[in-house]
Amino acid sequence: MGKGFSNEARANSLKDIAMPGLDRRLNAFRPDLAAESLRGSVEANRFTEGQPMQIIDGFVDLRRGPADSEPLESQLLFGEEVLVFDEADGWAWVQNKSDRYVGYVTRSALSDTVESPTHVVSALRTFVFPEPDLKTPPSAVLSMTSPLHIDETREAFSHLVCGGWVYSRHVALLDALEPDYVKTALRFLEVPYLWGGKSSLGLDCSALIQLVLARSGIVTFRDSDQQAESLGEPLSWSSGETPPERGDLLFMPGHVAICLDEDSVVHANAFAMAVAIEPWRELEPRVMAESGQGITGRRRPILS
Repeated sequence: MGKGFSNEARANSLKDIAMPGLDRRLNAFRPDLAAESLRGSVEANRFTEGQPMQIIDGFVDLRRGPADSEPLESQLLFGEEVLVFDEADGWAWVQNKSDRYVGYVTRSALSDTVESPTHVVSALRTFVFPEPDLKTPPSAVLSMTSPLHIDETREAFSHLVCGGWVYSRHVALLDALEPDYVKTALRFLEVPYLWGGKSSLGLDCSALIQLVLARSGIVTFRDSDQQAESLGEPLSWSSGETPPERGDLLFMPGHVAICLDEDSVVHANAFAMAVAIEPWRELEPRVMAESGQGITGRRRPILS
């Protein structure tokens, strides 16, 4: 680990580094340091395998650079595993192991101890209590899909290996999935919209997709353009001629929505500033006015 981020590292954290074929969101590289897996693909002064660590806060902001003023790229949830490539000045440069997203988080949100999960938060959100007693002041709030290592159940509560108790009915075994991701998405109705957010306290359109699909057993990329290129199977689309079906994903420039039926979608959006339901025929012209394009594609996730 470095003792301080170099001037080069700080400068390049403020802008995209032009590297043909490499997405900076999914590849950890700077002029001074890069992931060992990228050796031969990028130039850097030094390469590192990275140190496995785990998120211990309810959620933590993943930023483009090591400062609170840097843009919010995403969020990491309690229990998620990361590779840490560098740390200094209270920040760590990390890559999320599940979706490969790269960014900077506060070092205090990380633990050197990595616990393999046994369960996952299945409720929209739940509290961590210091004792198996709902009257004790909670120490943290966890969001849906947060992985947990539970080693004991006492009456209505389950104990986390790292400390604290969660309500047992708010968690599920890792393989206890919710295949109806449309139904899961409706549980997020009225959750506030937050650009870069990925928790039940605030999230954006692609985070909603990522979270509800995770509960159905599908791991997907974080951003809508990545999802539009890789998720499930592509289907033909012509507005007004190809009615969408329940569960289809409609993609627009910088946006994605889940079809409830052939007329309506549910999506996290900045127009309502919340997760909301609306007709896609009202959504498309609004997107068209903002970006010059309407619905650009339709995909259907494939459940295992």
